[in-house]
Amino acid sequence: MIGKELLHKMKEKVCFSSPLTPDAKKGGGKFATHVTHGSHLMKGKSSHPMEDCLVSELKTIDEDEVGLFAIYDGHMGHAVANFLQQNLFDNILKESDFWTNIKIALKSAYQKTDKEILEKSRELGKGGSTAVNAILINGKKLIVANVGDSRAVISKKGVAKQLSVDHDPSRERKLIESKGGFVSNRPGDVPRVDGQLAVARAFGDKSLKLHVTSEPDIAVETIDHDAEFVILASDGVWTVMSNQDAVNCIKTIKDPQAAAKHLIDEALSRKSRDDISCIVVRFQ
Repeated sequence: MIGKELLHKMKEKVCFSSPLTPDAKKGGGKFATHVTHGSHLMKGKSSHPMEDCLVSELKTIDEDEVGLFAIYDGHMGHAVANFLQQNLFDNILKESDFWTNIKIALKSAYQKTDKEILEKSRELGKGGSTAVNAILINGKKLIVANVGDSRAVISKKGVAKQLSVDHDPSRERKLIESKGGFVSNRPGDVPRVDGQLAVARAFGDKSLKLHVTSEPDIAVETIDHDAEFVILASDGVWTVMSNQDAVNCIKTIKDPQAAAKHLIDEALSRKSRDDISCIVVRFQ
């Protein structure tokens, strides 16, 4: 178990909610010199305040080097995304199975965190958030968990491979209908759970919780000599770029912060109007 003092020190995270000014963060591997990371956020064209938050850091826990990276894309406000930014990794690291069975630990932490959000719905509001979390262990093993449509993509020898799962309502129609919900398909609109939410899995969304789960999909990837970098980004990137487009866009940019900013700039040039948050983690 990790002490409260250490968990408190681990809260050196990024959350950006200003409606006007972009933010960026760059980190180098103090302990894992072969791993560098950078991040950038950009407010979209919508009238509401910035709803994205992110985490991007490298830490030493006992004798292990751990990278913690996450994108939280809120909807109907930024309160749930902000709560995740402050609490989800702490909850994951508190799990007794974290070092022995990380998949069980992730699923348990996702469930507990969602329960906390629902219990705080008066304070946090009725909105929710997607999430993609990536945990890098000793620079060798990458574990990705996600709900919603924020995405993790790894480049190996220049070839893009998606590590997360887009939880589109059409893809999970049978599950939603088995719980008494429905998926709308209105002309000119994306599929929505109960005619409202454009993702089938998310944190929060109390009014839809019977039909929208927070159960994550989990992938484990070995970081070998072929692995070049990982991109984590909200759907403001993926609505206008394919996985391979994103990899091609930044594959020659060695500075991960510059790469994250360049990827967002490219998404904006392709007329993305959403809030966008992006993290790039480079290996070797």
